[in-house]
Amino acid sequence: MNLNYQKARDLMVENQLRPNKIKDPKILNLFKDTKKEDFLPENIKELSYVDADIDIEEKRGYLKNLHIAQLISNAKINKKDKILHLGGLTGYVSVILSKLCKELIVIEKNEKLYNELLKKIEILNLDNVRIVNKSFESGFKESAPFDIIFIDNPINLISDEVTKQINSNLGKMIIIKRQNKHLCKAYRVTKNNESFTDEFLFDVFSKYELYESDKGFVF
Repeated sequence: MNLNYQKARDLMVENQLRPNKIKDPKILNLFKDTKKEDFLPENIKELSYVDADIDIEEKRGYLKNLHIAQLISNAKINKKDKILHLGGLTGYVSVILSKLCKELIVIEKNEKLYNELLKKIEILNLDNVRIVNKSFESGFKESAPFDIIFIDNPINLISDEVTKQINSNLGKMIIIKRQNKHLCKAYRVTKNNESFTDEFLFDVFSKYELYESDKGFVF
């Protein structure tokens, strides 16, 4: 398929993002300029800008473009922020986050995806990004606290160890909590000292799950 990806990106922004309250010009321009097709295997590149989830591996993938934009928009990222991104996949969301913050640490447990991530960050010469190959459940306490912990695939529970790594001075966590087999809900959780306030953002219908856990932080 001889697809005009630039035109597809523009249409995605105009037809999927802008009509659904994604108004920040900086975010809209990042979605126009970031070539999602470069982060996908050759056989599914043509799916880059369709209004649907895109599978990368079993139980994990990229949510709809609108949901990714909604999560980023609701994170309210400041240029001085330090972000922990749990689940970098092939790097598409991580690269967008890196353009909005001061420092980004990306955890990717899957070794194949981790190696792809490293190559992509090197090619793009992003000097504010660090990629780490380890489990998601423990976060990255070596660089804590984080102003934002960003998790863009659904989970059942978040570990207590990760929540301790949120900046106590109004640090945030963007998270998608699975409700049942089909329904998930996106939240912005704000930490003030040792108390947490959660704000419902939107519903997500997705089969994805970053990792399975039956114990941890409940909000």
